[in-house]
Amino acid sequence: MHVSQPSAGVAPQRRALTDPAWVRILLILLALGFVGLFLVLPLAAVFTEALRRGLDAYWAALVEEDALSAIQLTLMVAAIAVPLNLVFGVAASWCIAKFDFRGKSVLITLIDLPFSVSPVISGMIYVLLFGLNGVLGPFLKSQGIQIIFALPGLVLATVFVTFPFVARELIPLMQEQGTEEEEAAIVLGAGGWQTFWRVTLPNIKWGLLYGVLLCNARAMGEFGAVSVVSGHIRGATNTMPLHVEILYNEYNFVAAFAVASVLAMLALVTLVAKTALEWRYGAELAATKH
Repeated sequence: MHVSQPSAGVAPQRRALTDPAWVRILLILLALGFVGLFLVLPLAAVFTEALRRGLDAYWAALVEEDALSAIQLTLMVAAIAVPLNLVFGVAASWCIAKFDFRGKSVLITLIDLPFSVSPVISGMIYVLLFGLNGVLGPFLKSQGIQIIFALPGLVLATVFVTFPFVARELIPLMQEQGTEEEEAAIVLGAGGWQTFWRVTLPNIKWGLLYGVLLCNARAMGEFGAVSVVSGHIRGATNTMPLHVEILYNEYNFVAAFAVASVLAMLALVTLVAKTALEWRYGAELAATKH
């Protein structure tokens, strides 16, 4: 008589449920201790130092001219870089997941390139290309165009480091969904744009929002690449991370932690939005499977 074997996922689950109580408690305490030591404690330290001299000093550090300029520049760079990566990410993932063409593997490799290249190196590449002594520097100068040590350089560096986030979120999602629904829409007479707006986009909307959220978080917190191309011009090319570094190096700790707390709050908002999207996307995915 054949006896059915338990599935691979059942045995580990049973072992986890039957482990001694002290093992489970120890693992939970270790996990909580790790989270508290490396996440909660540094976050609490940021807000504690920022408010060490009271709310008046905290607010004064945020409304100071250079701080406002850094906050505005950070939001502006993210507002330009994220939509650019949104358009590219959707187009690239559409091509990779829905079509077969020569150079497909090369495109995938290029999308993953920012993950393997140091942000500082990417910033140096832009300096070598667009700097005054770079390949295109003399020509750009003759045309009155400034890339490095200006907003365009910050945007280019940010676009590079945030390049993969949207595409890498959408490619596996689109590949899993396949092409059946799009093919059915085309057979029924829908055009390319109609198929995209009414079939493809609704199927990827939560994954798209998730990718945009991660892209925006990285854009606002980027330091290495932006530091190289910015020139650290106070009140002109310093984003929030760069402004925090300058204030800290000047021993202006309260102001440094005040600006850092803004970045921390943006990170917390991103975390909450990320969790909400994961819950919403998971619930919708479970509903479609049933």
